[in-house]
Amino acid sequence: MAKQPHLLVEAGDVHDTAIVPGDPGRVDRIADQCDEHTVVAENREYRVVNATYDGTDLTLCSTGIGCPSAAIAVEELANVGVETFLRCGTCGALQADVAIGDMVVATGAAKEEGTSKRYESATYPAVADYDALSALVDAAEANDETVHVGPIVSDDAFYNETDEYVESWEAANLLAIEMEAATIFSLARRRGLRAAAICTVDGNLVTGTQKGADSDEELPAKAKNNVERAIQITLDAATEV
Repeated sequence: MAKQPHLLVEAGDVHDTAIVPGDPGRVDRIADQCDEHTVVAENREYRVVNATYDGTDLTLCSTGIGCPSAAIAVEELANVGVETFLRCGTCGALQADVAIGDMVVATGAAKEEGTSKRYESATYPAVADYDALSALVDAAEANDETVHVGPIVSDDAFYNETDEYVESWEAANLLAIEMEAATIFSLARRRGLRAAAICTVDGNLVTGTQKGADSDEELPAKAKNNVERAIQITLDAATEV
C-alpha cells in the first residue's frame, strides 16, 4: 500500500488501535499521558503519533474539525491497518441534566452532516461498536465518572445550531452534539471495523451555557480537568478493545 496522501503514513507505520481526537493539540495531551511516544507524521490538521500505554501499542491521530476531514483520517488509517477507532472529544449537552464535566459515550449518532450521506443513505445507522463502547463505559465507571450512554447528533454547522434545531434534538432525547462521530461510525461499519466515541461536556445548549462562555473560575470543579479525565478513560479503554 502506497503512502497515504494526507496522513503521510504507510503500512507498518501505525498500530491496530487508534485514538482519534479532533484537535492536533489533544494528540500531544494524550501522548503526554502515555509511557512513551514518537511522532510519525504531520500534515495540515493531521498529527500522527505512535505511543505505548500500559503495555499496549496505540496510534494517536487528529482528525481536524468536522466530518469531511475525519473521513479522510478514517479512510487512510484503515488503508494502512487500523482496525479500531476511539474518538476522544468534547460535546455540547442537549439535555438539561447533562452537566458540564460529565462524560457522554455514544451508542449512535444522528446524521446532521453531509459526509456520511455521500457514502450511503441517511436511513442507514451510524452506530458504535458494542465492545468498543462498552470498554469506554467500563473505563468511565471504573474512574468514578458520571457517564451518560445513548444517542448523540453530529452536525456540520457550528454557528447555525438554532433554537429550533436544539429543541428538536432535545425532544428526540439525543444526549449531546459534536461534529465527527456519525461519519467515523459509518465508515468503520462499512469497512467491518470498530469505532466508538467518548466526549466530555463543555457546554449545554439547552440551559444556554455555550462553549467558552464561562471563565475557568465559574466552571464546576469536575469541568476544570475534564479533557484530561476523558483522555485517561480512553487510554484505559484502549487497553481492553
